[in-house]
Amino acid sequence: MATVLIVDDEPPILELVRFTLEDEHVRVVEAGDGLEALEVARAEHPDLILLDVQMPYLNGFEVCRRLRLEPQLNKTKIVMLTAAGQDQDLARGRAAGADLYLTKPFSPLRLLTLVQSLFPEAPLWPEK
Repeated sequence: MATVLIVDDEPPILELVRFTLEDEHVRVVEAGDGLEALEVARAEHPDLILLDVQMPYLNGFEVCRRLRLEPQLNKTKIVMLTAAGQDQDLARGRAAGADLYLTKPFSPLRLLTLVQSLFPEAPLWPEK
């Protein structure tokens, strides 16, 4: 079973991701701020982290940098979620160690397609 950590301080985003991704093959865990994100990631060792940029306590760039320094988490796929999609934001995300960016607002189909592209070898969401 794959584990996805969604980190966002907006409940509608958490709900959208859970509804889109969670099924019998995928477990979704949540964090509402940067500090909680680090705690949950260390405890759960997720396969994928969907990480909001603007959050209380620690922003997503700093959380990403810290995760990349931890040996047990530095290979975890990280997708930054942001409403700011300018080139400088993308560069900051890459510098922090993010694998991809997904700009808000996003559709469930776009989210699912992006996640499947990160795990092409794993039948995480088999066709029903």
